[in-house]
Amino acid sequence: MSGFDGARSAAGRAVRDVVPPHGAAMRELLRVGGGAVDLAAIDPRSTPGLPAVAAEGDGGRKAWAREQVRLLGAALGRQQEMLYAGAQAAAGRGAPTGATAAADAAPGRGRPDRVLLVLQAMDCGGKDGTIRRVAGAMNPLGLHIRSFGPPTPRERRRGFLWRIRRALPPPGYVGVFNRSHYEDVLIARVESLVSEATWRARYDQINAFERELTGSGVRLVKVMLHISYAEQGERLLARLTDPTKHWKYHPSDLDSRARWGDYQAAYAEALSRCGTDAAPWHVVPADRKWYRDWAVAHLLRETFDDLDLGYPPADFDVAAERRRLRGD
Repeated sequence: MSGFDGARSAAGRAVRDVVPPHGAAMRELLRVGGGAVDLAAIDPRSTPGLPAVAAEGDGGRKAWAREQVRLLGAALGRQQEMLYAGAQAAAGRGAPTGATAAADAAPGRGRPDRVLLVLQAMDCGGKDGTIRRVAGAMNPLGLHIRSFGPPTPRERRRGFLWRIRRALPPPGYVGVFNRSHYEDVLIARVESLVSEATWRARYDQINAFERELTGSGVRLVKVMLHISYAEQGERLLARLTDPTKHWKYHPSDLDSRARWGDYQAAYAEALSRCGTDAAPWHVVPADRKWYRDWAVAHLLRETFDDLDLGYPPADFDVAAERRRLRGD
């Protein structure tokens, strides 16, 4: 068996060994919307959907969840490969792959699908760790990871969505946004970087933008990693204690922490105003890192499952190519 075939076989075993969430799909259990969002009512240490099969105690559940994330990663890697292969085959055949291409082709052939994971969180919320443990299981060839810091003067002149559009994943890719356009109704609001009239108008602009994306084949997975004030304090202290983590700390982190309530209010309104049927928000309790990774991996897997992916058929005579290879 070749290494490639062995990887496929391992992915097949992984699918069989993955234990589904208890009670409902993760997208149903973690979705918010349909009215005002009360983040205080969502326990950051809770574990919605965790099956009873998980071992008792945090230590046992952590080990179980990490093994499940490994298995889910193999399944995600295979689905990502099919997504990428379909887009590459379509491009090679001259099929439409742009944002306006039709999305009704057969599985694996000619579709403009792409998946975009949008991660938002308070400082120390675990965005980097989630990307490393969940997206890290996929092939870098088909990944498109972008991080957003303060906009440059040029970006500010272009409008807040300009740099976001430029960072969108191409067809066939899995994109990950470490922070996103939502910073423009979060930090911009709390730190008074723009007028209230400006940031309030952005909710409708974001909704219109996301409708455009979902209508053109982008599968949005919007996730807020929800940590507690106490957990953030422990993680900030860990960064200050470990010299190898000093680079991740900035004194402004404590300034933002002092405005925790303002940020929670800004998040709650963004979740309420921009959680739509086409692009819902999911709040993942993230004090327990092992649960966070398990939940996000399931959210991605459920999104891939909707795509009904398959490998593209050969556009050449396979038998003839075998004969050529053998020298017949």
